[in-house]
Amino acid sequence: MVRNPVASGQFYPGSPSQLKAMIKGLVDEEAVKEEVIGLISPHAGYAYSGLVAAAAISRIRFKDTFIIMGPNHTGEGKPLSIMTQGTWKTPLGRVKIDSELGKQILANSSHLQEDYEAHQHEHSIEVQLPFLQYFKPDIKLVPIILSYSSDTTYKEIGRELAQAIKDLNREVVIIASSDMTHYESQESAKRKDTQAIDAILALDEDELLKRVRELNISMCGYAPAVSLISAARELGATGAELVGYQTSGDTTGDYTSVVGYAGVIIKGMSPLVKLAKTAVESSIRGARAPQPEELTPEMKLKAGVFVSIHKLGELRGCIGTFEPTRDNVAEEITANAISSATRDPRFPPVASSELEDLTYSVDVLTKPEPVESQDQLDPRKYGVIVECGGRRGLLLPDLEGVDTVDYQIDICRQKAGIEPDEPVKLYRFEVRRYK
Repeated sequence: MVRNPVASGQFYPGSPSQLKAMIKGLVDEEAVKEEVIGLISPHAGYAYSGLVAAAAISRIRFKDTFIIMGPNHTGEGKPLSIMTQGTWKTPLGRVKIDSELGKQILANSSHLQEDYEAHQHEHSIEVQLPFLQYFKPDIKLVPIILSYSSDTTYKEIGRELAQAIKDLNREVVIIASSDMTHYESQESAKRKDTQAIDAILALDEDELLKRVRELNISMCGYAPAVSLISAARELGATGAELVGYQTSGDTTGDYTSVVGYAGVIIKGMSPLVKLAKTAVESSIRGARAPQPEELTPEMKLKAGVFVSIHKLGELRGCIGTFEPTRDNVAEEITANAISSATRDPRFPPVASSELEDLTYSVDVLTKPEPVESQDQLDPRKYGVIVECGGRRGLLLPDLEGVDTVDYQIDICRQKAGIEPDEPVKLYRFEVRRYK
């Protein structure tokens, strides 16, 4: 079964070359990619909401499959519908449905029904696809339409999605396709949308439902947003970020009657951080730390790695390697995570009773390079290594409270036992930080 485009030539250009050119002008290809569980992205014409959608999608680290949930603007088909087989077409090519995942979701769900009709003329899912195809032409899709139902049903659907993802041990991104307030003044729309966005950022689906109802917020995709938040919480969401907000008035100049658009990413734990967490928990509980079945591209690299552990916001351990000492980053993480938890001389070993209160971050270091003077250092951008003879002290970049190069170097001297008047060699490095 092929689902043909209905928004092509209206919401976005029908010509492949024109569509690619338009998307290229909207996205930020240099944006730092985040490990996300999902996002909220608008679905109006690209001239109106394209910048917000592009800003959100530009920030995500892509997976092979996207579950996209949209509202039903047409009233056609079953109210809670999923397609588990077939292909969707856009001017940029075909997108296959991930049948394995779709059928697992359907099997898990007591609410969703197999249906094509609800999707046939609905634009809310379709308009997301060209953005995704631009970055990754071979994505797969699981399309879901959510129409009117109960609050409990939306939350249960989210949990069912999460369970299906866990059952198949799959890495996916979930998109809730939604615009915000419709056809109110700019002032009213921004005031109402701020209330809805605050609830989303708090990952509080009940508060979102309450505010939509009490404030009469005409957010067309609130149901997909609720299901997304419910799923994200089950999948270990670590927080959410508003990437962009604007209204149709910002395009037309007419602020008397606008539609609001918000782009929100819901962040998940990086696979590198999951590996560090698993290594610590296994070690503390007396088990052997497992290695991932398949290494991510970052895990295959060879680099120095530092693992930092915090407990209720306070440092609980931090140990790492200046340069690679093992076959790959995955092995560096495992070893250094266990050392941070058990061998940091500043702290007693982590106890099993503390594990639930711990958070982790992983810094993967670039190769240190010598610098001629402090002018080549920046405490936000570069970490520092201070060396004198066989003594070396290292400090990671972008640390709270460390705002000057002099302070960076002083801390490194203290770590290495280097006196203030001893001559030193300076090195700098950058990090890729995972949380």
